[in-house]
Order: sequence, then structure tokens, then C-alpha cells
Amino acid sequence: MRVLAVVGLKREAKLVVPYAAAVTPRDIGAAMDAGAAVAGIVSIGIAGALAPGLAVGDAVIAERVVTANEAFETDAKWTARLAAALRDARIGSILGRDAIADSVEVKALLHDASRADAVDMESHLAARAALARGVPFAALRVISDGADRALPPAALTAMKPDGAIALGRVLGSVLRRPSQIPALIRTGRESERAFAALLRCLDLLGPGLRCPYLV
Repeated sequence: MRVLAVVGLKREAKLVVPYAAAVTPRDIGAAMDAGAAVAGIVSIGIAGALAPGLAVGDAVIAERVVTANEAFETDAKWTARLAAALRDARIGSILGRDAIADSVEVKALLHDASRADAVDMESHLAARAALARGVPFAALRVISDGADRALPPAALTAMKPDGAIALGRVLGSVLRRPSQIPALIRTGRESERAFAALLRCLDLLGPGLRCPYLV
């Protein structure tokens, strides 16, 4: 059996591969239908903070994943094992949405509406897939940008649909708005800290990411 780790970025996938089978949301169905049986699905990677006080590099383990009109409970046993391994992580909720939360104002509105701790673009899709297939689901995300941070325009154009970085679009955005360069540098540094923290989490969890249903 194997664990499917749902990610949105190629860099997340590269970090996850030694520990679980990394897939994007659109590939979950194909991965479920091919190869070994799936013991569970976990959404894992970086996320934006919605709750004040969460710092870059902090981990959030979800007891539930929410959208504007849905709520998905994570598997209690798996969540407890994640929390036991990552004792400094916040146990809370993650908001899944189909657009990046790019400004402080948007993050504040989302937090007020959902009371979620963090936001990403994959967890709700992973949760839906797990529910549809009847397999255990968990979610772990590491903060890459605080609730008080806005993302510069270049960062918003950076990601291709396959999770790769569109360098040409980034350079074009910078040329059009060079004033964003300091914010873009800051965002890059904070992203590096988040990826380093994600790797530490993966090392602590080990192969299988503490899924209790691996046999």
C-alpha cells in the first residue's frame, strides 16, 4: 500500500517523493486507479497564513478542511500521529480555495469568514477526492507568508498549471513594476524558510508520513 501526497508545486513534489507518492490534484484519480492500493491521502506543502500570529515556517495540522460551503473532517487517528511527531505544530483548520490569497485585506476577510488558520489551493481538492474514494485523509501545511504579508504581482504570475515556475512571466512583471523587487526578494527568502521547515517536518514524519493504515 502507499500514501498519496497531494501537492501544488514541483518543488513540494521533489521534497515529498522520498516519503510518499506525490501527485497534483488533477492526477489523484489516475493515481488511485493505478498501482498499489492507497492507504490514505494527505495534502502537504506550503500555505498562506490567515490567523494572526502564525510565522513563516510554522506548521499547521488540520482537524478539518473548509471551503465557502463545505467542511471535511480529517482522519482523527492520522491527525493525532502527525501532531505527536510535530509537537510545535498548530492544530486547527485549513481553508481551500481556487485563487491565491494575495493581500492582507483578502486574508483578513477569509479569516473572519472561515476562522481557518491557513489557506491553500489543494487541500479541499484532496479532501473531496478522499471522501469520494472512501480513504483516510489528512492535511499538513507549512506557512510561507504571514497574514500581514501581501504577495507581489510577480509572485502571483510565477506558477504554471503544472507547478513549475514561469520565469518569463516573473521577469516581465518585474520589468513592468520594478518597485516590487524588494517585496519579491522578501517573498523569496520567506519561501526558502518555509521549504526548509517543510523538509524538517518530512524528516520527522518519515516514510509513509505517519499514516496508521499502511500494511
